[in-house]
Amino acid sequence: MFRRILAALLLILVAVFLLVAAWPQLFGLQRTFVIAQLVAFRGSAIAIAFIGVIALIVLSLLSRSFRRLGSSLALLLLVFALVSAAVLATRGFGNSSFSTKGRSDITVMSWNTLGDAPGAEAIARLALDSHADIVTLPETTKATALAVAAIMKAGGKPMWERTVAFDQISKARSTSVLTSVDLGTYHVDETAGSTTTLPTIVLSPDDGTGPVIVAAHPVAPIPTEMPHWKADLAWLSTICESKNVIVAGDFNSTLDHLAGFGADASHTLGNCTDAALKTGNAAVGTWPTAIPALLGAPIDHVMVTDNWRVTGMRVVQNLDTAGSDHRPILVQLQPRS
Repeated sequence: MFRRILAALLLILVAVFLLVAAWPQLFGLQRTFVIAQLVAFRGSAIAIAFIGVIALIVLSLLSRSFRRLGSSLALLLLVFALVSAAVLATRGFGNSSFSTKGRSDITVMSWNTLGDAPGAEAIARLALDSHADIVTLPETTKATALAVAAIMKAGGKPMWERTVAFDQISKARSTSVLTSVDLGTYHVDETAGSTTTLPTIVLSPDDGTGPVIVAAHPVAPIPTEMPHWKADLAWLSTICESKNVIVAGDFNSTLDHLAGFGADASHTLGNCTDAALKTGNAAVGTWPTAIPALLGAPIDHVMVTDNWRVTGMRVVQNLDTAGSDHRPILVQLQPRS
């Protein structure tokens, strides 16, 4: 009898844990330490759950005394895996199609370079090949950003460069952004504020007619930075309260973590919506490059306000050996008439 009570208690605890892991938003735990790290890797969690199901089935077949408990645990893991897979399916496992780029369309590229690791030539080549008009580069120094701009100018795509560095000790504490001269001149909006530990750049158009461009880099949710991480995301949601905003960068957050920051159910962050979600790419992991994209964490984003239509998005997967631990992302935007 006591053994059955312990088994029942174990099943209840496992069921509650798996429910929280599958949908932490139900309990408001999506930004809680441990749960936040777990839900970031839904794809990996599904793979591990399926391996667990197979292992439990084999053990149940080998041990009659374990059969009832083992089969029950296997069923719980199977349900967790199927629910999590359904969540990812609604977000999209990848759609790299792009509409033909119009004259007024904008292509946004974002790449956390892990402290300039891929080098200016590789960054510029991707930007030129993709006809990028906005290039946000978290963890990229001014020297590299200037070199990228020079290469792009030589390639027929002149760009303005802006870099903000909190210090010169760590390259991670620099963020750079390049904007096409065709978009007009921009200035760093010093009044807009920034994220806390790593810099975010807010660019405003000098003539007041173009979009506000934000190169975002909230800090990662490591134990010592959890309060700053939450504050960074809350601040970013206020940046998206304007009517014409493009935010791109390393958010160190998936759609699960951002739940509750949208102005309403149809928005992801303030009045901005995730381009990957719009195009069926929100389950494709951008970090780390050491594991397959569908097992990774989709933490790099482009977010836009409703005056922009997303006409293409791609997580670049052929540069995984370029040096960065992040995959670049490309997004094409069309202004709504």
